[in-house]
Amino acid sequence: MRRVRRLIWILAVLVLAAGIGFWMRPLSFFDGSMYLREVLTGVESREVPVHGHRVHYLTEGPARGPAVVLVHGLGGRAEDWIDLAPYLAKAGFRVYMPDLLGYGRSEQPADFSYSVRDEAGVVIGFMDALDLQQVDLGGWSMGGWVAQIVTSEAPQRVQRLMLFDSAGLDTAPVWDTRLFTPTTARELDQLDALLMPHPPQVPGFVVRAILRFSRHRAWVVQRAMASMLTGADVTDALLPKFKMPVLIAWGAEDHIIPIEQAQKMHRLVPQSELDTFAGCGHLAPLQCAGDVGPKVVAFVKR
Repeated sequence: MRRVRRLIWILAVLVLAAGIGFWMRPLSFFDGSMYLREVLTGVESREVPVHGHRVHYLTEGPARGPAVVLVHGLGGRAEDWIDLAPYLAKAGFRVYMPDLLGYGRSEQPADFSYSVRDEAGVVIGFMDALDLQQVDLGGWSMGGWVAQIVTSEAPQRVQRLMLFDSAGLDTAPVWDTRLFTPTTARELDQLDALLMPHPPQVPGFVVRAILRFSRHRAWVVQRAMASMLTGADVTDALLPKFKMPVLIAWGAEDHIIPIEQAQKMHRLVPQSELDTFAGCGHLAPLQCAGDVGPKVVAFVKR
């Protein structure tokens, strides 16, 4: 009985310690569970030097499968594709998901511009470093803008282009762009309402952790946003020049980049396919992967 009581006491202390740790650093626990999921599902975490900087990326799928490169959006990371990428991997494709410079587990150089054009250069450098001569390229939100510039600068290397709730057109946001670096719980609620149709209630201690993280990365996001708002790299004139198949996939309830912009992109690219997803917002590739995934696989397998 003495040993049993001791074991119960030890377990109680461990549970209490874990609870306190989760309360103090919930995002670390969430990240840890996500990294464990990656390991258990065969997703590989790697790094490669690009233009003298360390770029982290995830990859999954058959080693000899056709290459698909997926580029995340502003403030995002490679893990944003965690629900969509398995559809491509199971269909026989080798999926590469880089963290752009400044995001995820990639380096955050202080002297980098974080503009979409310079991030496009990072993506091309990433493809060079891994000897990916021709790929199916996808981008989400700001990552879609990056993907469009990559396609414009190296069209021979993009077999198919996929744009998910993509930025890039010469259209100013109608919402407060400062919400992408929220500093209060109210601002975070406003951002969540823009990103998804029915945002969940987030516990206060998690909100505080998100705001701490937001402050830590704010300078990168703000530098990128300032560059985009100049309009220097808009793609209205580039899109009609694309000759490869283009998939435009959009959440019908996207309030960050409304569906009207998807329709304009569709008009600018005559050979494009436009698919919209009811009940989905700006996070459609993540929250509506069950609907988006089969469409993406059908597109890349044609």
